[in-house]
Amino acid sequence: MEVVPSRSYKPDVRPYQISIEDVKKTLKFLKENHTPYYTVYRAMLESGARFEHVLEMMKTWNPKETVVIESIDLETERLVCFEDRGFCRYYLGLRGHQKPCEWMYVSRETVELLRAVAPRKIDRGDVWEYVKRRGMVLPKMICKISWRIMVQTMPREVARFIQSRFGELRISEARYEDLLSEADEHYPEYLNTILIYL
Repeated sequence: MEVVPSRSYKPDVRPYQISIEDVKKTLKFLKENHTPYYTVYRAMLESGARFEHVLEMMKTWNPKETVVIESIDLETERLVCFEDRGFCRYYLGLRGHQKPCEWMYVSRETVELLRAVAPRKIDRGDVWEYVKRRGMVLPKMICKISWRIMVQTMPREVARFIQSRFGELRISEARYEDLLSEADEHYPEYLNTILIYL
């Protein structure tokens, strides 16, 4: 019999210390000095999406495009806004071999920023270099702090859905539409919680 070697490392717990004040300072500096990067950071914090997914959204930004989402038999424009509740969701629809990202939830204010700066290709390395040189919070940390706050404001299953952590969901495909409705219901509470950062 063939022996498949196991991984040679043990999973470990890595504590990430993220200062709320540092996040506020980073966003404040970017808001005053670099609107495109501020838009990226703001979208990451509001949606919990990965850095590369926000960059992809900005590069391919097309809010009026109509898409068909076969898993729930839905035809919709990529951008759907809930004017009375202050937020929108944008369908990015990334699946396959890469890490998935279906919906991105953002505030109406962030949508206005996106309309002003996107579509635009932003180089990942340029953002890292810019913030690292100035001692600001790195992009990957924004996603982590978003997750920590999100799970305090809504059920974990809904937070996983919003952040496209589908591998962590233990649900049937039939519940997908239910989670979309639940995400629409719970998201405003999260948005209100993170206003202190913006």
